[in-house]
Amino acid sequence: MWSRFCPSLLILFFSLSLTLISPTHSLDCSSLNLAGGKKQYANCTVLPTLNSTLHFTYNATNSSLDIAFSAPPPNPDGWIGWAVNPTARGMAGSQALLAMKSKGTPVVKTYNISSYSSIVEGKLSFEVWDLEAAADKDGNMVLYGSLKVPASAEKLNQVWQVGPGVTNDGHPMKHEFAKANLGAVGELKLVERTSSSSPAAAPSPQAANNNRGDGWKGCGRGVRRRLSGSEASIQGNDN
Repeated sequence: MWSRFCPSLLILFFSLSLTLISPTHSLDCSSLNLAGGKKQYANCTVLPTLNSTLHFTYNATNSSLDIAFSAPPPNPDGWIGWAVNPTARGMAGSQALLAMKSKGTPVVKTYNISSYSSIVEGKLSFEVWDLEAAADKDGNMVLYGSLKVPASAEKLNQVWQVGPGVTNDGHPMKHEFAKANLGAVGELKLVERTSSSSPAAAPSPQAANNNRGDGWKGCGRGVRRRLSGSEASIQGNDN
């Protein structure tokens, strides 16, 4: 029996297995329910730390990015945050969206984090709109928003984080400095280039709050569909 087994099939199976179990990227997490989710997103990625996910759609025509960031805060009254750093990799200099509860209602606030000791609520260095937040019964919070990205951008420096709570005057409390928190940085690829160095076409949007995945519709066609539909990935930081 083994003498008739094609070695190339074994290699293909092994390669696909490594891809599917990658801790930094999921080919399909559309089956994850997002509280309050109404939009559709072309991509969904499981982030490597803090049990968090990112649904997103990049529109190169108008240089915009729609995102839905989901994570469980450490406490019921905690906060979650997702940010873009236009100038460097890491927290300092990042432009952040934070979801927290105000009088029991989830809200989104914007913060300019110029340094580790200076977190100032205010306008960001780029345009943002459609900011919303929601919470589900399982303790997850979801941060929704849209932002303007530089024209012809192919990747962004991103940061994500969770914190224990909010002070009486509405400021987010300092987050932990455990390995998972310190490793919550990475590169978000908006465009995946093909071997000819031309940008790959965007996949069709998929519902971010449905109750099913795409499924395997025929082995060969299913593999090709999954691989070609995966346009974006996040490479986490190991430190």
